[in-house]
Amino acid sequence: MTSANEYGQPIGDPVPGWEPAGLPDAETIPGRYCTLELFDPDRHADSLYAAYADASDARDWTYLPSGPFPTPGSYRNWAIAAAKSDDPRHYAVVDNATGRALGTLSLMRHNPANGVIEVGYVVFSRALQRTPISTEAQFLLMGHVFDDLGYRRYEWKCDSLNAPSRKAAERLGFTYEGTFRQAVIYKGRNRDTAWFALTDHDWPPMRDAFEKWLDPANFDTDGRQGVPLRTR
Repeated sequence: MTSANEYGQPIGDPVPGWEPAGLPDAETIPGRYCTLELFDPDRHADSLYAAYADASDARDWTYLPSGPFPTPGSYRNWAIAAAKSDDPRHYAVVDNATGRALGTLSLMRHNPANGVIEVGYVVFSRALQRTPISTEAQFLLMGHVFDDLGYRRYEWKCDSLNAPSRKAAERLGFTYEGTFRQAVIYKGRNRDTAWFALTDHDWPPMRDAFEKWLDPANFDTDGRQGVPLRTR
């Protein structure tokens, strides 16, 4: 039910007791299949470059503002700069079984006063894509944002032409909210940006859905899921 002020104008619902959310501060976020570790070039760059280099082509970099990286040195240079950034704050996704870093993702556009933050710069190697680790990595970051830091809104934005990213956002429970036309120029071309988000009201049932899906009992000996992830 929409509230109204003394003039009869509709206004947003009150947010009683609101305090600004915390800034991202975790050094590690442990999970069953993976651990998110604050990005450290000395610990992670070589493993990440090797994982990315295993791909047969560079299509995973098409919709990212940087990359692909032709040499380990070029990737390390990017990694050194990225690790110095507080926003975006980059995390390496480390496989608990092997200790190898297989991808990265970040928290960015921090807006603690309004409780809004974005997940971005998701670069998952082929070894990580479509695995329980890739889903758990996203789940761990969501949990940190909502449960540890107290954010109200968690955003996902991508090039509107990036079909895999749009599909991933929807699978993970994000709601499509519209497209901002001519929002960005990157790599010398236009980007219309598709916006997705989920809120703290969405999160509790989604948390339960992720925990059920990630249960080892949901996977056979070859790692195939029994029941699909149902976040809606």
